[in-house]
Amino acid sequence: MVPNIRKSSDNKLLAALPPAHFDRLAPHLLSQPLIQGLVLLEPGAKFDQVYFPHSGMLSLLVVMRHEEKAVETATVGREGVVGAMTGLGDPESSVRVVVQLPTTVSAITASKFREIAKKSDAIRAMCLRFNEVLLLQARVSAACNILHPAESRFCRWLLQSADRAESDTVGLTQDFLAEMLGLRRTSVSDVAAKIQALGVITYSRGRIEIVDRPALERLSCECYETLLEH
Repeated sequence: MVPNIRKSSDNKLLAALPPAHFDRLAPHLLSQPLIQGLVLLEPGAKFDQVYFPHSGMLSLLVVMRHEEKAVETATVGREGVVGAMTGLGDPESSVRVVVQLPTTVSAITASKFREIAKKSDAIRAMCLRFNEVLLLQARVSAACNILHPAESRFCRWLLQSADRAESDTVGLTQDFLAEMLGLRRTSVSDVAAKIQALGVITYSRGRIEIVDRPALERLSCECYETLLEH
């Protein structure tokens, strides 16, 4: 890991902090790459790090222990942070945190982040505001999973992933997609084939390329625009 340097391409929350408040964090932020599929945290575990993504995407999943299944409730890219509420206390995670798309993050120990947040109104406000964003995502995701068909959810999720990847090509396996969407692997395969037949995407060997983004947006449910606005 190497010391973090503030740039315009860095995490948007860090970039939005008043300089004096960011400068309190800067000496303690370390930049590190995270590979796809890496599990950063399990439910019930204490946060030992706070993560500010510069790119890619982290997924927050609710784990149903008795059914040995998990479903995504929120995602975090360079607009956000994972572990922010450690700035206001010492909470346990209620979700599994997985690296959905490869990323580089600025990481700071939870204890140091909490120590700095106690003396910074701006950082505490940031923690509260982004926690509200995650709660909104969870509510929208819950409604989306109940009310909208798999095809619309697939398109919404693919648009979100492409936005975070900043690319029309996203590397995702069917197994990973199935877990994120709470679907069976065969259902994901059927949905992807249907969208591909419409000429909207190409899907091969764990890579999805968006060929017609406007069409993909039309096929997506309203939740994409709702989450994008927030």
